[in-house]
Amino acid sequence: MPVSVETAIRYTTCDQVSHLTLDRPEALNALTPDLRERLIQLLSEASADPDVRAVVLTGTGRGFCAGADLRGASKAPAPVAGDVARTLRLGAQRLIGAVLDCEKPVIAAVNGTAAGLGAHLAFACDLVLAAESARFIEVFVRRGLVPDAGGAYLLPRLMGPQRAKELMFFGDAVGAADAERLGLVNRVVADGELDKTAREWAARLAAGPTRALALTKQLVNASLDTDRATAFAAEAAAQEINMTTADAREGVASFVQRRSAAFRGR
Repeated sequence: MPVSVETAIRYTTCDQVSHLTLDRPEALNALTPDLRERLIQLLSEASADPDVRAVVLTGTGRGFCAGADLRGASKAPAPVAGDVARTLRLGAQRLIGAVLDCEKPVIAAVNGTAAGLGAHLAFACDLVLAAESARFIEVFVRRGLVPDAGGAYLLPRLMGPQRAKELMFFGDAVGAADAERLGLVNRVVADGELDKTAREWAARLAAGPTRALALTKQLVNASLDTDRATAFAAEAAAQEINMTTADAREGVASFVQRRSAAFRGR
């Protein structure tokens, strides 16, 4: 039965926060190609919309996202040379890139199982909240596959190469508490507190200096791939750009006037 893109991803915007909710609980929110494309579109729109200042990504039911929906893949004809690489480049890697390149801070509120692409979707987010029942699985080795969707790029940067190899070589499920200890998530909360905490964090981000946050995200994401001179030059350029914003002027004025800043995201 075809999956409805309109109903399988719920999208709402409230108080300048976009909430993207994967809603295929019967499939642990596994992503079909159409759902993946819809998620990329929504992230791109949130990035470009000046009235959106933060994004929350979560799921319904027992799963955050079980990864790519592979049902029927075993019946597909053998791929022609280059097909797999092209599919990954234009598919899962574009999704991870859409999160990393989103100009608004993205919070993952991981409500349950995050496996494969689903785990990497969470790890690509700027902040990761995990319910106590959440677990993360590098499931690829169980299927005889190489990790994709940016996993070999993301995990070593979050937890170091040895820890990343352990997860990827064995494919063991990692519970929320261990994920926090390993540096994969920012905070673990009770299942019933996940939505509340995500909304509180998003509200704080939405009240912040949006352009400064975007430039900060860009600097941090690029820092591990550049040398010191390049990173310092990028920092100086970002500060130069940011000083032209109304929020930067408001921040300085509020300091001088000894009052709380009222940022408008401009």
